[in-house]
Amino acid sequence: MTVALRLVRPALREAVRGRWLIGLAAALALAGDLLIRFGGGGDTTLVSLLDVALIVTPLAALVVGTMQVHNAREVTELLLAQPVTRGNLFAGLYLGTALPLAAALTIGLLAPFVWHGLLIGPLGLRLLALGGVTALLTLVGTALAFAIALRVDDRVRALGIALALWLGAAVLWDGVVLLLALLFGERAIEVPLLVALALNPLDLARVLLLLGTDAAALFGYTGAVVQHTMGTAAGHAALITALALWLALPLCFAAKTFNKKDF
Repeated sequence: MTVALRLVRPALREAVRGRWLIGLAAALALAGDLLIRFGGGGDTTLVSLLDVALIVTPLAALVVGTMQVHNAREVTELLLAQPVTRGNLFAGLYLGTALPLAAALTIGLLAPFVWHGLLIGPLGLRLLALGGVTALLTLVGTALAFAIALRVDDRVRALGIALALWLGAAVLWDGVVLLLALLFGERAIEVPLLVALALNPLDLARVLLLLGTDAAALFGYTGAVVQHTMGTAAGHAALITALALWLALPLCFAAKTFNKKDF
């Protein structure tokens, strides 16, 4: 692990020097500031910011993670020739990509609430939860990107698969679920909807943050149904566990692929 952390440091320094990361955080901060100014900083602002986070976070993680794997191929080959285990090298590459991106996205989302003094108010806990879920989604998206990029050698094809995955999860998923619910409306569909919820990490994050509020009905059919069935401590624990599995499984698959891959 010490070796892995040493490999993370140059990646962190490179990310800090990268203008794109600062620009991403600044763009999110500007969007949050505008939402606060025009929305008043209440629940409506939080819901709007959640919508932005659920679109931008997985897109950035999938694109950046996929490109990073292919751009670092020469460096990876060089490091593999050194006395460094593949496990440590994979951990260094993953953490060096995911951590600065998660920090930029989280800081960009929360910064406007800090300078408007809203983080200490009644929205404080929910804003911190939003920051935590954003960071977790970044780790999930980066793990999925590594799994795709390590499996697909062609850069354009890997990026296309990543973008298709984001489009399906962020844009098309709720429409497909709603269509199926309308087609089978006369049957008991709670269990299929829970399965559909578990198959989409964005839905998991959205419902987790909006459980117990009236705003869940605004974010898709699954959110409207699940808020009545999982609005308990056990329901929250199940959602968090499902999100953790979305991080662990792709990460394990990516690590296994990396260990066997012939660079």
